[in-house]
Amino acid sequence: MFTFESLIIENLLPIKTEIMVKVTEEQTIKNILYQSVKKYPENSSLSYVNGPDMTYNELDSKVKDVMLLLQQYGITKGDKVAILSRNMPNWGVIYLAITSMGAVVVPILPDFHVNEIENILNHSESKMLFVSDLLYSKVKDISLKELLIKINIETYDVFETIIERNSKNTEIIDYPVSESDLASIIYTSGTTGTSKGVMLTHKNIVFDAKQTLFVEAINQSHSFLSILPLSHSYENTLGFIIPIMQGAAVYYLQKPPTPSILLPALKKIRPTHMLSVPMVIEKIFKAQILPKFQGSIVMRGLYFVPLLRKLFHRIAGKKLYETFGGKMQFFGIGGAKLDPKVERFLREGKFPYAIGYGLTETAPLIAGANAHDVKFQSTGPKMTGIEMKINNPNKKGDGEIWVRGANIMKGYYKEPELTKQVLTEDGWFKTGDLGRFGKNDFLYIRGRIKNMIVGASGENIYPEEIESVINNFKYVVESVVIEQKGKLVALVHFNHEELEKQFNNLKDEAINFVNSKIEELTKELQLYVNSRVNKFSKVYAVIKHPKPFVRTPTQKIKRYLYH
Repeated sequence: MFTFESLIIENLLPIKTEIMVKVTEEQTIKNILYQSVKKYPENSSLSYVNGPDMTYNELDSKVKDVMLLLQQYGITKGDKVAILSRNMPNWGVIYLAITSMGAVVVPILPDFHVNEIENILNHSESKMLFVSDLLYSKVKDISLKELLIKINIETYDVFETIIERNSKNTEIIDYPVSESDLASIIYTSGTTGTSKGVMLTHKNIVFDAKQTLFVEAINQSHSFLSILPLSHSYENTLGFIIPIMQGAAVYYLQKPPTPSILLPALKKIRPTHMLSVPMVIEKIFKAQILPKFQGSIVMRGLYFVPLLRKLFHRIAGKKLYETFGGKMQFFGIGGAKLDPKVERFLREGKFPYAIGYGLTETAPLIAGANAHDVKFQSTGPKMTGIEMKINNPNKKGDGEIWVRGANIMKGYYKEPELTKQVLTEDGWFKTGDLGRFGKNDFLYIRGRIKNMIVGASGENIYPEEIESVINNFKYVVESVVIEQKGKLVALVHFNHEELEKQFNNLKDEAINFVNSKIEELTKELQLYVNSRVNKFSKVYAVIKHPKPFVRTPTQKIKRYLYH
């Protein structure tokens, strides 16, 4: 692992020079692929963990085959082509083929409901859909005027079509692609219940990818293990476009990332880079690591001694690092706020985690730090090359985060009024997040404006901050703080399984005991929280929530369901 000084000297400066040289070229995904095939022809590109590696030369050949297929079915520049599939090498091949001919990709999150998928296909006017065997049942009954053909993403066999393929056309049309052309329309999962089609141009995506290299310098020796959906902008730009740009290798799992699938993959690939949402690492900590520190009364007592806790965390962090393959340089965490207790473990365990902040509308990264420079509970400083400000801050420096730069979306597809609400005439994008700048201009986020609760005397109360305290309490998995009749109420999901393990000596009486124990915990939790928050944020009641909260495909709690 290199030092901070060598990171700047050996990595950032050469990349900065390269970016400056290319600044006059069209910033398109087509150009990225062309340059990488020329520079890294025999490097591994997109591959399955347990499959043969695909070189960049082979990737280029496969992309051209799909471009010809698209053109033989009448797809031309500007047409919309949707992808509904889990991650796989063909996902990337098809994405690159669509964008390289000037058509527009409509990536659909695999976890979307049938109704959402139909609405997206209809709203985007997609003419073609690439869909996996596993997900075809979601779309087999969808019949739309604009949707002409459904194709198997794995084999390119036709599921359904109402048009004929012109096989006589064997020459690929080289459509001119401009950086101002639309590259993709990404429909947000949204925690408010409504998906919006975010229009991202080639320049939005490529600019964001290039500027991210100033946060973490990727090179051709690096390898990525991809576990987040490619249909989300976070994985799409940072875990796909960037490695393609730099000649790095990306590996995909053939099954969902359960421990039995993920652990052998980590051992085999030994990735240098991974992207994750907080829930992944929080589950590992709370299910696998924390219980070892609370297995006995003696161990629990020792764990509360700061010096010993740091020693335990360092030992566990080293084991976690080896579990992840022993070569990890950058474990990126984004998409939601990281539990402070988990972050403290990662810091004290010296695990190379990194924090970033962004939105689909910003392609996505707008702030971030690498593993060498991360600060506790901060998302890092703003990204190089963009403008960021805290609009209309209060006395504490808190205000809405606004950002301006070449990575800001073109707008919401077919929604000019919604677009006007978030984009000012002079180009500022209103993120809807409340934040402030700390030391060295590191950004700290308080929460979403739409989640903010106004207290009885006009105080601004941020439920995410109260939830952060609640989630640090023993046996708590997750929580949602809401307002009921002018008072704050915490809905809390406790870890029933862990409680049952702790008291399994009671056998048949265990369930009843656990239920009574949870009743005790709710009372104890209320006192715990109220002793740690200001008087305006005190919780009036704690209500146990028996099931996990419903989440979006990007693992954010659908808060609107609980108000």
